[in-house]
Amino acid sequence: MIVTVTMNPAIDKTIEIDRLVAGGLNRIRKVEYDAGGKGINVSKTIRELGGESIATGFIGGNAGNTIATVLKEKGIACDFVTVDGETRTNTKVFENSGAVTELNEPGPTITAAQMEQLLEKLSGYAKEDTLFILAGSIPNGVDKEIYAKIIRLVHEKGAKVLLDADGELFRNALPAGPDIIKPNRVELEEYAGYDYRATKEELLKLARKFVAQGIETVAVSMGKSGAMFVRGGYEAECPALSVKAHSTVGAGDAMVAALAYAWNNKLNDDDTVRLAIATSAGAVTTIGTKPPTRALVDELMTQVVIEKLS
Repeated sequence: MIVTVTMNPAIDKTIEIDRLVAGGLNRIRKVEYDAGGKGINVSKTIRELGGESIATGFIGGNAGNTIATVLKEKGIACDFVTVDGETRTNTKVFENSGAVTELNEPGPTITAAQMEQLLEKLSGYAKEDTLFILAGSIPNGVDKEIYAKIIRLVHEKGAKVLLDADGELFRNALPAGPDIIKPNRVELEEYAGYDYRATKEELLKLARKFVAQGIETVAVSMGKSGAMFVRGGYEAECPALSVKAHSTVGAGDAMVAALAYAWNNKLNDDDTVRLAIATSAGAVTTIGTKPPTRALVDELMTQVVIEKLS
């Protein structure tokens, strides 16, 4: 069973314009709305791959109700904690040049009682065949040690955790021992304190360090440079696939979804890597945070080149 935790979900509003004119009139060519937030994006992609998950976290107001409705219409099970205030709307403005401007709202403030309610839900789902996805930012009122707390809580019942966070959230969660992590190049550079673009050798060294500390799987996404995967004695690098890109938004979430789906279906190392690369590449071709179709993923999987590093 896969449980995605999105503490700071959003309505994703995707706007397409020719060119953004700051301080002037901008005419919108196209606009789309969808349920969003990193964990929710993961649930949507898992569903498109043919898997199932339970989406949980915090929702509030009309926007929150819309998110729950959209997910249920897609056949995704929901078990959110309802809070006061309005779930945020995140606006992404796409220009013809490929530039993206993001305007993200703060979202509601979470109380201690509401946090405890969510922790009780997660504890109830935790068992040996459960994988929790902890992804994205946290709302106001939530302690930045929360991911570490959740990891320890569900580990007590034998559950596993896939962590996709950055900055302080990522750093604070590592001592609790997440089972799978998916940092990107920039997040690892920040973690390591690099003030320059890290080489692949430096990124691989960091991934190996995480595995040596007990993390089972490390997937490092490197944008146009592809991705690398370290899992015990298995180490591989994959070049990025050549696809017609529409937006890189959601590509990381798609990779997380593929890793979770692979874990749940007990795929071997090579098949896990092929699925992760293909699903991420497929997400780049879609509008906004929409997941790629399973048919497209299957097609792209045949193009994945796996280069073993050890």
